Amino acid sequence: MNGKMNGKMENPVEPEGIPGYIPGMRVHLFIPCLIDQFRPEAGEAALCVLESLGLQVDYTPEQICCGQPFFTAGRLDASRRLARKTLSNFRDGQIVVAPSGSCVRMIRHHYGELFQGDPVWEKLAQELAGRVYELSEFLVRVLGCEDLGASFPEKVTFHDSCQVRRGLGIFEEPRALLRRVKGLELVEMNRPGECCGFGGVFSARYPHIAEAIVLDKIQDAASTGAGIVSGCEISCLLHIERHARATGAPIRTLHLAEILASGLGS
Repeated sequence: MNGKMNGKMENPVEPEGIPGYIPGMRVHLFIPCLIDQFRPEAGEAALCVLESLGLQVDYTPEQICCGQPFFTAGRLDASRRLARKTLSNFRDGQIVVAPSGSCVRMIRHHYGELFQGDPVWEKLAQELAGRVYELSEFLVRVLGCEDLGASFPEKVTFHDSCQVRRGLGIFEEPRALLRRVKGLELVEMNRPGECCGFGGVFSARYPHIAEAIVLDKIQDAASTGAGIVSGCEISCLLHIERHARATGAPIRTLHLAEILASGLGS
């Protein structure tokens, strides 16, 4: 991430109005690879949102991939190497927040599996699993905050990523946040929880199947009349947007953080 990661909000929400806020609260921001490489503005937006709430946010430039691509491909030794680096980076006891459901699910549910039987690394994995949160989950469940003061006068539909909805049980949290964004009209797809077809290595192994699935998703999204598809998982959003552009569908994608940061600090 670039230098904008060190920016400060000028008009943060008063912490006293946030039920779950603890004075001096610090969090680590974990930016997934795809955001870092292909949608860095989503990472900057996540920082903006967290700082707008008066939180002290740390960002570790040494952070790397969580290891999920190797894990899903069955390359467990390579996944363990990356997981050890992640566990070392975030072993200071702070809450870790990531604008990525798939990374959070990997850490929370699969790190323990990777290090099962290893007394040192399994303990670190279990400890980190208890303090890592997806962004909307952290805002709503931990802080108890839904209204960030954002403004975004657009019609938006929401895609429930498999890793977020089924993997983490997160469904209402992002919707609660979007409903409080001034001017935003949230319209639901007929099948918001249907897979977009990306599936990590799945789309690389079975591109024709992945394309058929995402075209159904794009048709469902376009039928709502919304010009924007939002979500909590950048891999899905990039997959949807790439195929929407290729087919000329009148939609674009924005990460939830990008919408929540809209109008903050102005």
